[in-house]
Amino acid sequence: MTKRNWRIASAAVLIAGACLRLYDLALVPLHHDEGVNGNFLLTLVRNGSYQYDPQNYHGPTLYYLAAIIPWVCRFIGGINFGNAYGLTTFNIRFVTAAFGVGTIGLVLLLRKRLGTIGALSAAALIAISPGAVYLSRYFIHETLYVFFTLGILVAALKYYDTARPVYLILAAVSASMMVATKETWIINGPVLVIALVTTGLYFWLRDRFEKLRIPASDSAVNEPAPGILERFGGLVGVTTVILVALAVFIMIDVLFYSSFFTNYPKGVHDGLSTLSLWRQRTHEHEKHWSQYLYWLRDEEPAVILLGTAGALMAVWRANNRFAVFVAQWAFGLLAAYSLVGYKTPWITLNFIIPLAIISGYALDVAYEKLGEFQQRRLFIVAALLITVVCGYQMIALNFVHYDDDTYPYVYAHTRRETLAMVNEIDRVAKRNGTGYDTGIAIVSPDYWPLPWYFRDYKHALFFGRFTSTEEPIVIGSVTQASELQTTFGERYKLITSGSANDAYVLRPGVDLLLYVRRDLVR
Repeated sequence: MTKRNWRIASAAVLIAGACLRLYDLALVPLHHDEGVNGNFLLTLVRNGSYQYDPQNYHGPTLYYLAAIIPWVCRFIGGINFGNAYGLTTFNIRFVTAAFGVGTIGLVLLLRKRLGTIGALSAAALIAISPGAVYLSRYFIHETLYVFFTLGILVAALKYYDTARPVYLILAAVSASMMVATKETWIINGPVLVIALVTTGLYFWLRDRFEKLRIPASDSAVNEPAPGILERFGGLVGVTTVILVALAVFIMIDVLFYSSFFTNYPKGVHDGLSTLSLWRQRTHEHEKHWSQYLYWLRDEEPAVILLGTAGALMAVWRANNRFAVFVAQWAFGLLAAYSLVGYKTPWITLNFIIPLAIISGYALDVAYEKLGEFQQRRLFIVAALLITVVCGYQMIALNFVHYDDDTYPYVYAHTRRETLAMVNEIDRVAKRNGTGYDTGIAIVSPDYWPLPWYFRDYKHALFFGRFTSTEEPIVIGSVTQASELQTTFGERYKLITSGSANDAYVLRPGVDLLLYVRRDLVR
């Protein structure tokens, strides 16, 4: 493929991936976890404060990176910009969507290892993956986490190829950002190291076996291989670069976990203590060890089948060290996370990326093996079939059934009726001229992600329990229906959703009732 055609093909994959991730980003209501993350972001942007909490929340990188757009909007608009300061659903999800597109770009940089068809195929599989698209449109940590994990490999390979110290430092930056994003680095990091070691051991054993099977001829001249240290600048040069990279790694993690020294040293200590705390929570969301396989089978059949084929090819052919490494990375991670009781669908993104990469290797091998023009036409037909199947599943999940919990990735997700309730409240506030000064009392014990949607209402009160109030709008739970009717029935009107029980479904098992003071109902 010519350089021009490569650029056109790469751009097409990137643009397709970007469009799928950016189109109508506010369509899907925020998940419970997105609402919690949004609350941290609100405090950071509006008050300039953030402190890492090791008990229940992941690392700080998501919040600081997401704060950039609101801070820029605030700087440009000043105090007259408005209360939102750019804190919109589109803007916060733009960060994860951008990193999702960036992941596709990193895969395209692996052309040397995967081949032209392999790199394009792997990138395309990620671009239209139902899960990769869905989770890139989520304001959670996983997309950033996977991007930084892959960034370690890409930067390390560039350092190996070029011997330029800047790439080793970039690998350290990626590693530190991975650690500062999510505590599960304690799983991903060791799996990467184990895959690297076992790949080297596998090829060493194969070389030994080949030498025993086919002895070198007496006339063969075995020239000594050039020293690898010399290629990287000698012992002093390598040691210096490693020390600089280590210093960069530590500095970045200290900066983020200490909230840029506003919470030092407590934040750094909490960043380390979270490992033991997280271990104590692995019983939550506990599922059978095979759960990830079922989720992948249902939503990612292309990458799990092609990835398995690619792994077998890589190990059997043993002519591509990177392919063997990725095979062990993909299935090593799958095995490691399967052994942990804690299982949520977004963790599958950790497998989707390496599985797509090894799938690209499989497709590259298949393409080269076909050879003849007519046979390659069969390859194109197969590629189109894969695109149609993945594309159909991706569109159905992301743009039609995005809140249907029969789909694996839709996990305890906020239902679209919630947005209908929020829109109704906005209409009431606008009709009566009170706008964001309208008082809202949320007495339901379950209410996330409503704090995000009511972020600009100055008098939105989240009691978390039933209480009498004089606020003009009251939101309660169906479980509080009798108390709500007794306390507010005469003075307030129940605004029905049109459902059988008149409730707005927040998420499965949580139904909300909306009461509006009668003088505000028109």
